[in-house]
Formats: sequence, structure tokens, C-alpha cells
Amino acid sequence: MTTHRLALAVALCLGAACRPGGIETAPPPAAVSSAATPQGAADFDRLYRARKDSARRRFTPADVEFMQGMIHHHAQALVMSALAEPNEASPSVRTLAARITNAQRDEITIMQAWLRARGQAVPELHEMNGTLMVHMTGADEAHGGHGGHGAAMPGMLSEAQLTELRAARGTTFDRLFLAFMIQHHKGAVAMVEALFAKDGAGQDEAVFKFASDAQVDQGTEIARMERMLAALGGATQGKPDP
Repeated sequence: MTTHRLALAVALCLGAACRPGGIETAPPPAAVSSAATPQGAADFDRLYRARKDSARRRFTPADVEFMQGMIHHHAQALVMSALAEPNEASPSVRTLAARITNAQRDEITIMQAWLRARGQAVPELHEMNGTLMVHMTGADEAHGGHGGHGAAMPGMLSEAQLTELRAARGTTFDRLFLAFMIQHHKGAVAMVEALFAKDGAGQDEAVFKFASDAQVDQGTEIARMERMLAALGGATQGKPDP
């Protein structure tokens, strides 16, 4: 690639990567020609990195709250899914639980990395006496460690519901698991909708993509679980909380 083509490629990269929502514009022709020297190319590289870092900081408190809250939300789905095998779930429910576990562990890792990169408090998962716990580390660790998240979030199971699920076995467990996980997934969709309803929220590229994908994926799984539950005759007990 010639020096001129390199300069043009860098300029195009700047224009594509650094104008979310069409705010930024490509550098003027004079700036492109200035990159025809090694020093000019180095200047463009520094400018690109600076703008990329600036774009990464373009997030809102609502974005942070959403990512932190969704980690807590996912953590409860992991607790529920871990019961499938010991509680004698059917093969189809075990497969579903394993899929949920793998997907949501990966998503938790993504959300934690996003928060760390922006210097925000990060909910960390660890087991204590066989129970999955969530502990906040970082910015607000000194203020209680839970960031205000928990049972108040949409779709989260109450302690009574979790106790009922833990006690169930076989087909009864299958019905409860499906009914409760539908409730849980609908809560996650509600969290995405609440994020996008807030002015300025969800504009960060990573947050927008994650939230949009989560909304689609959770909706697809809700439909699948509703079909599975209908095949079992519906929930005979353990009516989900509204």
C-alpha cells in the first residue's frame, strides 16, 4: 500500500469509527494530504486512538446501571439453571438450562469487561457454601456492594419462588423452571425497554448491541419455553409473580 493510500485508509477509518449517530465528520482534504509523510501518518494514528478512547467514554449512568443490573439478573438465571440436573429435570429442560448457563456466563464476562474498561463498579460472582453470590467491586464497593440491585428488578424470583423451585423434582420441576424462567426472561426484556426509554441511554455502541441482542435472544427463548410449557400442560403450581 502506498503512503497516499495508507493516509486515505486512515482517514476513512476515522470517519467510520468515530461518528456514532453522525456527529463526527471525516477530516478535511488538507488533513488527508498531510498524512503523506510518516510523521503525518503517526499524527493520524494518535488522533484515531484519542477519538476512539473518547467514544468509549461516551456513556451514561443509565448504561452503567443497566449493565450492572443485568449481571445480577443473569446471576439468578445461573442459580436456577444449576438446579436442573440435581432436581431430575427432563433431558429437554436440562439442555435448555445448559444453553442458558453458557450464554449468560459469556454475557456476564462481556458486561464485566465493559464496566472495567470505563472504571465503573463491577458485580463479581463467587460461590459461598454452595450458593452463587454477587459482590460489587470498584467504584461503589464501599457503599454496600450491591449497587441497589436484587429482587426489585423486573422478573427476579422471590425467595419463596426459589425455595419452591429448589424443592421440586421431575416434571414438577420442569413446569416450575419453565414458568419461572419465562417470568425471568420477560423481566430482562423489560429492562432493555426501560434502558431505551431513557433520554441519551443506549447510545454507546457496545451497550446498544448487547441490549438489542439480549432483547431478541430472550424473546426467542421465551417463545420456545412457552411451547415447552404448553406441551407439559402448563404450570400447575408456582404461579409467577406479576
